[in-house]
Amino acid sequence: MTTLDRSGSLPGYFPSAWPTECGGPRRQKATNGSGPGRLDPSTVGVTTRHTNQWNIMFVQRADGELYLQGTTNPGDTRAYGWVERVDPITLDPIAASGPLACGNHVWCGAVAIHGNGDLYTVNGSFAHRLDEACQVVTERQLPVDQAHNGFLILSDGSLITKDLRLEDRGNSTVTLLDPDLNVVTVLNLPEPSMGRIAADVRTDGEWIVVPGTEHLFRIRAGHGRLELDTGWRPRYRNTDDEHGLAWDACLSDDAVWIMDNGDIAGIRAIFAVHPNGFFDTARPPIGLQIPTPWTGAQRLIRVDWDSAAVTAIEPFGAERGWIIAPPVHVEPQGIAISWDSGNGRAAAHRWSRTSSPELLWERSLRVTMQPLVYPDSGELVVNDLQPGVDDNLVVLELETGDELLRSETGSTMANGMFLSPGWDHDVYYCSRRTIARVGPR
Repeated sequence: MTTLDRSGSLPGYFPSAWPTECGGPRRQKATNGSGPGRLDPSTVGVTTRHTNQWNIMFVQRADGELYLQGTTNPGDTRAYGWVERVDPITLDPIAASGPLACGNHVWCGAVAIHGNGDLYTVNGSFAHRLDEACQVVTERQLPVDQAHNGFLILSDGSLITKDLRLEDRGNSTVTLLDPDLNVVTVLNLPEPSMGRIAADVRTDGEWIVVPGTEHLFRIRAGHGRLELDTGWRPRYRNTDDEHGLAWDACLSDDAVWIMDNGDIAGIRAIFAVHPNGFFDTARPPIGLQIPTPWTGAQRLIRVDWDSAAVTAIEPFGAERGWIIAPPVHVEPQGIAISWDSGNGRAAAHRWSRTSSPELLWERSLRVTMQPLVYPDSGELVVNDLQPGVDDNLVVLELETGDELLRSETGSTMANGMFLSPGWDHDVYYCSRRTIARVGPR
């Protein structure tokens, strides 16, 4: 049975509730306790800070130590990454790294807090190790001159990252690094890969899951080696399908959960240039009505961990569905959450390894971000970006879809970034140019 990321300290990571994106390497996006949806709405407030940068994710270190990672915007005259420690209430910066080299690639990288207490970040074609004051300890140019997005810490303290490529741009690579950022080994994948990597420690070893352009791949990691599992290669897409590529996977309930239709026009534009995303002029934000390169409906796909059997459903059935963030499967409730950003719908299905998908609810919501789940209190936190209004943070009843709380964030941009929990029933929000906190006043 797949371990829950929130069930205890994660091997290799600093012992906090949220030391990495999605709360853990299985990308279950779930945390213990309860969120702002169970508070009296009159006691909930919003704090907004406009950074004018591409804000990617928040992570927690020790109690009250909140870090923000980001990069520059496509079209900026300079390209660099950065990390800040911010006040968890005001969001004001306390410490900052300054510009971090990225090889001029503009894309959302990642940050994670290692068991040794230092912060590790990958952005573009560089990795950095920072101390708790955001000062650079080590800088390392990665072997491949390409934007990297997948980034995880393994149970032995080593780090793994992957470069991002779309179809017809060459196959992706996975790079293993030691804690001093020395390159241990590089594995060439059979296909290009767009989505971020996920990992699970199981009884038969530590495994990395990578979404390719047609297949999912599984890599065994350990003892300084990366070994592709040639006997596990489920196909989720054919190149002649009327569907797009998959983003990240969520590992839950002995299955891999993905959604396709992710390589929309804005993503294709970013990766049609080299360095990736570095344009001569500023690019407009991703719009809400985007002509997709495909006609197919948005799909939610379950891939069995053992048998590699693939089961796909079309929760909404509307043509030209698209997403810029992956799904989530929630345990112990056994609920899969999916959405179609292009057609503005979201849904929940009861779906497990022993049961067929059963629709619980469907709502009109334009979700674009990676959600956050509080399984203990039954809260699902998503964003809802509607034309002409600020992006809203919305808390729903997980089982019914009923709305518990809605707060404007002050952001006007669609974004596929990360929601993160705080320490006091609060949620942190990241988007292009804006960050926000929703929680007790």
